[in-house]
Amino acid sequence: FFFFKQKTAYEISACLVGSEMCIRDRRRVHGDSLIFHRVIKSFMVQTGDPNGDGTGGESIWGGEFEDEFHPSLKHDKPFTVSMANAGPGTNGSQFFITTTPCPWLDNKHTVFGRVIKGMDVIQDIENVKIDKNDKPLMDVKIITIKIQQ
Repeated sequence: FFFFKQKTAYEISACLVGSEMCIRDRRRVHGDSLIFHRVIKSFMVQTGDPNGDGTGGESIWGGEFEDEFHPSLKHDKPFTVSMANAGPGTNGSQFFITTTPCPWLDNKHTVFGRVIKGMDVIQDIENVKIDKNDKPLMDVKIITIKIQQ
């Protein structure tokens, strides 16, 4: 990943590397404990929920945090990394990676990075078998993650 947004990037990087700040239900959450809980072909793959079902993911900032839109950061390419939310100002820990350009998401979801290596892995995730709720039939886990600054 290449990160763009300050608060958003700190949220995701803290949770993915298992920072003390990213504790859920008295247990530390690491990137390697997360699954991709939502996969929609020709759209995106989503993760970041410690519950693994799309219902969880409190921010390290305590609850939800504001959007961080910037006019130069768009969903204009595949492999854009963006915050999942339930409307304005509802960012938590969930995020998604697009697999196609998604301009309708601009100024609705905070873009904070791009995948710069491993696009084939994202495409493999995009092609797993899913149930009627877009959840993979078998867990697709983040095994390890390394964030470079």
